Amino acid sequence: MAGGLLLSGAVAALLTTAIPASSSSPVIDNPPPDKIVIDVATVNGSGCPAGTAAVAVSPDNTAFTVTYSDYLAQAGGNSDPTAFRKNCQLNLIVHVPQGFTYAIASADYRGFASLQSGASSTQRASYYFQGSPNTASKTHPFSGPYNDDWQATDSTDWAQLVWSPCGVLRNFNINTELRVNAGTSAPGKVSFMTMDSTDGDISTVYHLAWKQCPTS
Repeated sequence: MAGGLLLSGAVAALLTTAIPASSSSPVIDNPPPDKIVIDVATVNGSGCPAGTAAVAVSPDNTAFTVTYSDYLAQAGGNSDPTAFRKNCQLNLIVHVPQGFTYAIASADYRGFASLQSGASSTQRASYYFQGSPNTASKTHPFSGPYNDDWQATDSTDWAQLVWSPCGVLRNFNINTELRVNAGTSAPGKVSFMTMDSTDGDISTVYHLAWKQCPTS
């Protein structure tokens, strides 16, 4: 996916740290009528080689999805020593309709894991705005024996949502990671974890919340 890929729809920042909108601004259930435009500035990482990641947005401004086709971490057996950790960082430029701000209410991740007895894995996601010294992170651990689909959700209560600064265009970064540890599993046995769905793609969905900015 090359930089400059322009996508129309509803997309926004995530469970991260920014300047909160005024507490007196009304929280609304419905998204703004105007479409958001997202410019995917960069997609980098061992879990998302060129051409293996895509961003799509819902037509109703309530969610966006990141899809991967080659995101797999593994350890044990004859695995490459560097294969135990894979990551992908998305740098998004989010253009929001005037008078609105946004936050990520939740993020859904899914995939498949095959972990030998004694092995373990983690799925981790970090979120931050350009220029912010703070990073919000969520980690989900898994333990072997395990051989099934997995799903993890990062969620934030309404009262704890952190909103994008009103009237400011900030790049937003999403950094995801899969990590597999062979641990005490039997020698020669491979454990792996993917963000992978039944059709062979990873589907990661981010759900948005909206608020009107205070009027001057």
